[in-house]
Amino acid sequence: MKGFISKDLHPSWVLLLLIVYMAGGYFVAMFVVGILSNWIFGISFIELAGVATNPADHPQGPQVMLLLQGVLQFFAFVVAPLFLLLSLNYRLGDYLNQKLPSPWLLVLLSGLLVVAIMPANSVIINWNANMNFPDFMRPFEEWARAQEEQLAELTKLITRFNSVPELLIGLVVFALIPAVGEELVFRGIAQQQIHRWSGNIHVAIWVTGIIFAAIHVQFFGFLPRAILGALFGYLYFWSGRIIVPIVAHFANNGFTVFLLYLQQTRAIDADIESTEAMPWYSIAVSALVSAAILYFLYQAYGHVPLRRQRVAEAAAAEDRL
Repeated sequence: MKGFISKDLHPSWVLLLLIVYMAGGYFVAMFVVGILSNWIFGISFIELAGVATNPADHPQGPQVMLLLQGVLQFFAFVVAPLFLLLSLNYRLGDYLNQKLPSPWLLVLLSGLLVVAIMPANSVIINWNANMNFPDFMRPFEEWARAQEEQLAELTKLITRFNSVPELLIGLVVFALIPAVGEELVFRGIAQQQIHRWSGNIHVAIWVTGIIFAAIHVQFFGFLPRAILGALFGYLYFWSGRIIVPIVAHFANNGFTVFLLYLQQTRAIDADIESTEAMPWYSIAVSALVSAAILYFLYQAYGHVPLRRQRVAEAAAAEDRL
């Protein structure tokens, strides 16, 4: 596909186009879900709205919502941003990957980092979940908690994994597609365009992390999610490869899905949805290990050359010959 929009467009316009393309992806996704729901479940377009509004009242509601989640994420967060980059005449590999490939050990270690940091992050999760607002913000607090409860109920409804096939579907819908799509949108496009706009990578990383947290509309999980988004942002900036935050994001979501599967099959006895802080010793070990991995990754990724540097070195070598 040949691009039909100038890649020199101001970053603000690129971000606006991203929203427009994602909205287009949403409408395409709804059309596809309507077709698939009718084909798979025998639910018509007219019935679909009612099922999506009250999935718990319909026998096939959880399956329909699972289908909706996967298809919507795929078209709005994967297809739409890729189509935007092609419209801007970018070569996907060059735009999304500024450095040469890193050793797979570093990529996997980036995923391990997200798991290692979970006990330390539980302190922030606990603090954020138990925030109290002043009286004048009471209406907002009540609205935010109602949103949390509504989303929690929907999540419980569609995250039931009692067999290996259901686990695999859960990993695709809740880990793989969001990892690829959200990293393309937030790190691949938003972070890079905000960096172009501000000229400051730290501003770009944290602003993108805040937007990443806000779009989930879960205020009482806002701060830990913003920090997680910033962590993905730094991993992307240091590594220069979009696969790195994708793997880290997949590790975060996939680990949670796998724990839910173990809980629901009674392989472990744990409250996965708990917002309580973990024991102090696990928090201390987590903080130390995470800090060590972070420093190691920062140093290791710093030695990976930029792609244009390698091209320049090759050209210089040819000139010497």
